[in-house]
Amino acid sequence: MNVLVTGANGFVGTALQGRLQHEGYDVRAITRNEVGNIDSKTEWTPHLENVDTIVHLAGRAHVMRETARDPLAEFRKTNRDGTSCLAQCAIESGVRRLVFISTVKVNGEASANPFNSSSPAMPQNPYAISKFEAEQVLESLRSELEIVIFRPPLVYGPNVRGNFIRLIKLVDRGIPLPLASVTNRRSLVGLTNLADAICWGVRAQPGLYFPSDRQDQSAANLIRKIAVSLNRSARLFPMHPRLLAVAGHLAGKREIINRLTGSLTVDGDLPGWSPPESMDEEIKRTVHWYTDSKHASP
Repeated sequence: MNVLVTGANGFVGTALQGRLQHEGYDVRAITRNEVGNIDSKTEWTPHLENVDTIVHLAGRAHVMRETARDPLAEFRKTNRDGTSCLAQCAIESGVRRLVFISTVKVNGEASANPFNSSSPAMPQNPYAISKFEAEQVLESLRSELEIVIFRPPLVYGPNVRGNFIRLIKLVDRGIPLPLASVTNRRSLVGLTNLADAICWGVRAQPGLYFPSDRQDQSAANLIRKIAVSLNRSARLFPMHPRLLAVAGHLAGKREIINRLTGSLTVDGDLPGWSPPESMDEEIKRTVHWYTDSKHASP
């Protein structure tokens, strides 16, 4: 089977290529070097000859320092319109299946119970809105194209960026964190497990899935695991969550505090699939990459 991977040189794409090849698939790696900007006019067709399945990873992700006048329009241009263009080209080229990597943020920023395929969509930021709209486009094409959609929670592993690498750095610097009393639950998915789940999706029943490590953690427990891998002490002290919320608001860090203290879990139900890697091993691998990178820096 020939599998085309968009965004093949990214965080997930690099790991996925190796996993697909290990499973015996012929992989066609596509980056912006081949197709340029991803929008409603992207020329996908020359790359789709004899392709059976597309795994669509490419898109506009979180932007830490947004400069666009209209962020939602920019996200829509790439994530919604670019996905629609790819799907239409796929149908015209005889591609059988499209696996779309969306985000759990389509369901919102917190959950009292694990999100599953029946949970309502409540996207709350431009990124999540654009991903949900892309999903809706794909849903309208199910009679012409097999559609598999993944909404993963936070992904971590070697080369990770964003909040996870910030947490590792805080623990590494020995900064005391007021999270000892936090009993929230968060789902995560390691890079190894996500790549393996996507391989499962190449041949699974079309549908909507929420992959995870199936080892939900509190923020305090996650910090302890990172500390063990760093061979450091987890410097945690208790503070009432309400005081934490007030402190976060006063410091302008309310969103970060909400992520650290709130719960967001998924069901992790992919029939017939189990995560091949434990969370402890993936965290250890991630921390080893971090320490190697730190020592390699001038």
